[in-house]
Amino acid sequence: MKNETPIDVGNVRTWATDLDEKTIAQAHRTANLPFVHKPLALMPDAHLGMGATVGSVVATEGSIIPAAVGVDIGCGMVAQQTVFTRDQVDEHLPKIHTAITKAVPAGQPKPGNRKAGSRTDYARSKTLDRLVRTAPEVRSDRFNAGKIASQFGTLGGGNHFIELTVDEDDQVWVVLHSGSRGPGNIFAQEHIGRAKKMVKKALEQPLEDPDLAHFVQDTPEFKAYVEGMLWAQDYALENRAQMMDDVLKAIGEVMAKATDHTGFVHRGKKIQCHHNYASCEHHHGKEMWVTRKGAIDASEGKWGIIPGSMATGSFIVSGLGNPAAYRSASHGAGRKLSRTAARKKLSTKSLEKAMSGIAWNDDAQGLLDEHPDAYKDIGEVMDNQKDLVKIEHRLETILNFKGA
Repeated sequence: MKNETPIDVGNVRTWATDLDEKTIAQAHRTANLPFVHKPLALMPDAHLGMGATVGSVVATEGSIIPAAVGVDIGCGMVAQQTVFTRDQVDEHLPKIHTAITKAVPAGQPKPGNRKAGSRTDYARSKTLDRLVRTAPEVRSDRFNAGKIASQFGTLGGGNHFIELTVDEDDQVWVVLHSGSRGPGNIFAQEHIGRAKKMVKKALEQPLEDPDLAHFVQDTPEFKAYVEGMLWAQDYALENRAQMMDDVLKAIGEVMAKATDHTGFVHRGKKIQCHHNYASCEHHHGKEMWVTRKGAIDASEGKWGIIPGSMATGSFIVSGLGNPAAYRSASHGAGRKLSRTAARKKLSTKSLEKAMSGIAWNDDAQGLLDEHPDAYKDIGEVMDNQKDLVKIEHRLETILNFKGA
């Protein structure tokens, strides 16, 4: 079953056709807050989240909810088309996968262990110097210059990934998903906790969900959070840019050894988009803070990236600027099984079958919770948002790398 138009359910407008009761109840708890502009928009990939529903667009007047933005502030995507075609890289995919694993650290790298990427040392140092100089004040002693530097240019784990994909013309693209890593998480956790304490003191009746605690505009706490949040979004964007440079360099080195290719690896423009963030925007004649928790900016003509699972490829899209969705669209396929449920219900054998023909980590046990069947049908998700985005390219996965 597909929706031709969104459905309004009370204060929630949904483009999703695959919603459980807990998810819709969570969305209503957020939508019913007095400072949330009605209706709250649920994207077609929506599912239960922490703080607010993943796949929700929450427009707030005079307030912002830190837990709705989430702990991976600025998490998002970057995509870059390359000069190579599928037939040029196919036989070299295992070597490219190995080269990427060496070029882009995953997990929790230690200070001093990060190798310089393909940017010049000066350019990389200049970016890090700016990020360190402008970093927000955080009480945790784990938030420091060493942490900011050691996590820069690193992928992380979970659903973060690097892929090689091919478009309808068999042109190879690099698609990458990551965020603000440890620094963004530490900042977010501190301010989510601060908001909870402040709201608990201020209210006679506790919030139905403590994670919906908010900061009020024109207060010192609001100002401190917004400044730090914008810094984390900047860090996430630069982090993805650094990794993309490193991946392109790794591909170039493999192809230079295997073929006579020299010169640039990339072609066309680089596409960047956040999908866990907030920005101040005008909607319905008002200035509001729009929090996209698992959603992208789909303003008219704006390009974005919508991934599926690690075997189902991605979409390059352009926004249609639909005001009913606060000019937004989904950030991916969205989970239909939690990580725990995926490990219980799905098998390593079926994961290996799903990844057949794709160069990948070849770690079915370690990546079982990222099984494609743990995610919603990306085809249905895209069908449900035909009024939100236009598909520019359909990308098929030929290589996938995930951090442990």
